[in-house]
Amino acid sequence: MTRIQQVHWELDMDYLGHPYYVSGNAIYHALGMQLEHDVHQHINASHGMFVPGQFGTFPEEHSQSGIRPYMGSSLPDVESYDDLFLFRHPDHPWLLDTRPRDGLNAHDIRFQSGMPALAHETIMGRPDDARKQQQTTRWYVNAYLHADAPDVLPLGEDVLDGLQFGGKRNYGYGTTTLKDTQVVDLEALDYPRLEDGEAFILELVTPFVLRSEYPKANNVDVPWWWSVDDEAQLRHRLEKVIEGGDVYELETVDHGVVVGYDGDRPVETAMSGLTRVGNHSKYGFGELRVKPVTPDETNVKEQIEKPKSEH
Repeated sequence: MTRIQQVHWELDMDYLGHPYYVSGNAIYHALGMQLEHDVHQHINASHGMFVPGQFGTFPEEHSQSGIRPYMGSSLPDVESYDDLFLFRHPDHPWLLDTRPRDGLNAHDIRFQSGMPALAHETIMGRPDDARKQQQTTRWYVNAYLHADAPDVLPLGEDVLDGLQFGGKRNYGYGTTTLKDTQVVDLEALDYPRLEDGEAFILELVTPFVLRSEYPKANNVDVPWWWSVDDEAQLRHRLEKVIEGGDVYELETVDHGVVVGYDGDRPVETAMSGLTRVGNHSKYGFGELRVKPVTPDETNVKEQIEKPKSEH
């Protein structure tokens, strides 16, 4: 049995940190303030994705359907593999088209002591004839944990509540309240689109680490089961891992990159992608999503697999 524990935190105060997500490293070390060492060393943390607490509609691939008020503020039930990624995409495709998506999909930036911070709420004005003159969107952090030892999960609500992320924590920034949590057994989920599919692509939900300055971290190439003609064509990004007062640079393949899949075990690869692969997977790097190639994505797979001379 492979279990993960989904966690949904509500931001109570502005966050000063990575602009795209709360790193798994930050979540891991925040948990270390609450857990005994023997338990903490078995924990693995995903990156935490920012989620607006807004109305939404379930995507077509989700096991549920329909519109839900304030969908982003809690965790829906999980029955299938695709359900796990509802809040794992920064563009939030579940947001209603009838609302101002571009405005609701972006944090307000507020400067705190000269440093830009992501606001814990977004306040938008409304038309003069509206019942309320402003609309407030609360922001949440969606992450999940897994453990490499049995009986470690689930962590108790008292452990998960009140964690702080980002900078200036001594001044109250980055404080959170536990909003929701649930345990999911990956082996008990349905994988219909993967079991019925014939061709697949891989989407990097978080960066994949190639090279690292962190001690005893091996440099790696992209996995053999990625369909990539030339690694140099992949979009790269520099990331960092902070350990105490030390900062270590990481060279990564950027999140959002899509590659072809050359393996023949898509369900097993999907499970591995959730527990993450490669360097620093313990701290949220290397999360992958396996997706079947649909008719509207056929051209994407063809572009991925084209020889370099054809570009």
